Amino acid sequence: MADQRPQRGILDTSVVIDLNEIEASALPVEVAVTALTMAELAAGPHASTDADERARRQDRLQRTEAAFDPLPFDSEAARAYGRVYAAVASAGRKARGARAVDLMIAAIACSAGLPLYTRNPNDFAALEDVVEIISI
Repeated sequence: MADQRPQRGILDTSVVIDLNEIEASALPVEVAVTALTMAELAAGPHASTDADERARRQDRLQRTEAAFDPLPFDSEAARAYGRVYAAVASAGRKARGARAVDLMIAAIACSAGLPLYTRNPNDFAALEDVVEIISI
């Protein structure tokens, strides 16, 4: 039987964090991450006061850096961000502050024409018409 998974997709930071707990069959054949996810992972070790947790986060960052060449937030993503922002704002949701990074990740997925895989679909509510959100 042929593999029914999408060929390509972008992993949200939440998926990268939980990657060891996710069945490969729930993911696309070819996965990508964004530079924004790499930034969130780089901040992770500094956000914990627990030495063991800092070490786990540093290990995750280094493994992710070794495995991926991240997709940038480029001029196409900047244009797509306007569509993402408009969709969220028209739904009455806050599009600034803590949500900005999530929305910029969605803009990269939109500009690349790729589905976005997440463990936190509520972070991407109101974007269904702009980018395909796959909750895993």
